[in-house]
Amino acid sequence: MTDTNQAHAQQHSLQALAIAAIGVVFGDIGTSPLYSLREAFSPAHGIPLTQHSILGVTSLLFWAIVMVVGVKYLLFVMRADNSGEGGVLALMALALRPFDSRSKFAGALMALGIFGACMFYGDAVITPAISVLSAVEGLELAAPKMAELVMPITIVILIALFWIQRHGTATVGKLFGPIMVVWFVVLAVLGVYHIAQVPTIVQAINPYYAVSFMAAHLLQAYVVLGSVVLVLTGAEALYADMGHFGAKPIRLAAYVLVIPSLVLNYFGQGALLIANPKAIENPFFLLAPDWGLLPLVVLSTVATVIASQAVISGAYSLTSQAIQLGYVPRMKVLHTSELAIGQIYVPVVNWLLLFVILCIVLGFKSSDALGAAYGIAVTATMVITTVLACVVMVKVWNWNKLMVGAVITVFMAIDLGFFGANLLKVAQGGWLPLGIGALLFFLLMTWYKGRHIVKERTAADGIPLEPFLQGLLAHPPHRVSGTAIYLTGNDTLVPVSLLHNLKHNKVLHERTIFMTFVTRDIPYVRDDQRMAVRDVGSGLYVVKAQYGFNETPDVKAVLEEFGRTHDMTFELMDTSFFLARETVVPTQLPGMSIWRERVFAWMHQNAAKPTDFFEIPANRVVELGTKIEI
Repeated sequence: MTDTNQAHAQQHSLQALAIAAIGVVFGDIGTSPLYSLREAFSPAHGIPLTQHSILGVTSLLFWAIVMVVGVKYLLFVMRADNSGEGGVLALMALALRPFDSRSKFAGALMALGIFGACMFYGDAVITPAISVLSAVEGLELAAPKMAELVMPITIVILIALFWIQRHGTATVGKLFGPIMVVWFVVLAVLGVYHIAQVPTIVQAINPYYAVSFMAAHLLQAYVVLGSVVLVLTGAEALYADMGHFGAKPIRLAAYVLVIPSLVLNYFGQGALLIANPKAIENPFFLLAPDWGLLPLVVLSTVATVIASQAVISGAYSLTSQAIQLGYVPRMKVLHTSELAIGQIYVPVVNWLLLFVILCIVLGFKSSDALGAAYGIAVTATMVITTVLACVVMVKVWNWNKLMVGAVITVFMAIDLGFFGANLLKVAQGGWLPLGIGALLFFLLMTWYKGRHIVKERTAADGIPLEPFLQGLLAHPPHRVSGTAIYLTGNDTLVPVSLLHNLKHNKVLHERTIFMTFVTRDIPYVRDDQRMAVRDVGSGLYVVKAQYGFNETPDVKAVLEEFGRTHDMTFELMDTSFFLARETVVPTQLPGMSIWRERVFAWMHQNAAKPTDFFEIPANRVVELGTKIEI
């Protein structure tokens, strides 16, 4: 291939990835025009609909998008990739690398990262609720007689959306990009039409109007910031979904189409309000001519479903990462595509999300009421991302501290301003994502701490593996045909299941493999680094398989690779898997308070069985029970 042809092929691939990214990454931020400006002028804020205030609020929206999305995330935060992966957990793993995992600072960074992940779930339950509700509410304008159907239609759409998740999004995903491109073009066209009617709105580009608005209204303007942040919902997704598309396609899509379309639409809404202040009832849908209102409602509903899909997929990915990093109990994770490794489905998360979202829709009843709940989760995660990015800049990249200090001070001032403004909305609904985040944070930290206590207790009572095996082979028990695989969490200690098997059955299989899975702080492990094997002799092997936090351990794949490298074949019907079924018993021993130990024991008991998680045939498993006091 000539250099010219290769350049054309790369350019075509970049454009294709950018269009796909528009469908997956920008859905959330792309549907913000449905409610953001309307919420900023909520009657509760008491801001008069004068030309000065409209220019001021529009200017605030403009500079929020430019500084937070265009500069902070696209130029700075997206540089902090963990082997190409983004998101708060990937960033946390990167920030932790220079530190001793037992240090207090590392503990604080880990807690910050976990809390950021928990706040994402708070966002994940509100995004589908507010997005779909705000789109369907357009019916009240298009067909006033159908106003009573807004709630039932919203509920049906949400149930259908979660129902199809188990089938995967590969087929639907091909349509996401082109539909969202149409959406952003429509946003831009509607905006340009109204800007042409009232060109005065273009003055909002001047930051003077934002500053003078803040100065003139003070406390009211600070409260308005809590609504202005709604234009940034989904900014975290640009970073979290970086691993799927890469930084270049996301930046291309953002700078060429997404940001210009959003800015034009917000300016168009501002122009409409200057011309007709009564349009504040629903400035987005009133941008459209009468004949275009119903098609816009349909397109908006489709766009909000796509936006919701991005958050739901993000919740699955985050859960899978958290399981691998040891912060969440094992759950059944299903891969819905043989080609796309990132396309997964987590049934427990899916149905829990649907249940909570339906409760929120029925409880809040309108997107206006939900506007107060939305924002605090987003801004909390934004603050945490800035802190973790600062640590990476100084400790991992070794950037000049003065330069980092200047950059981070600007970003932190913006983030804390938005976060503080949203704290004022706690009583109106902000308690919801905070409550969800706090509950999940407690559960995740309890699980993490409990697992460490279990490991310490097991290690304290454990027997070193290799000396034990040497002694065992010196006076071997009866050897039986077939293969035994002992799944163990520590490749240096004798598995409890082996001790029980020797005690009760007094046999050792001809081929015995001790298999351990280790999760590293990178998203993917190269195939040539996947497996390490120690041959103990006499058919005994210790196999350590390494996986990244974006991968799911695969027992069958490890066995196939082991067979290839050691010239062996494994027949599943001639292989037995031995597992220790641990029962955790809360006690007064040092560790956690007794009530937290009971919570951990309950989580441990209800975690997915190893047979389900590792997809081992149930009829080839032997479970041997053991009690662990914590």
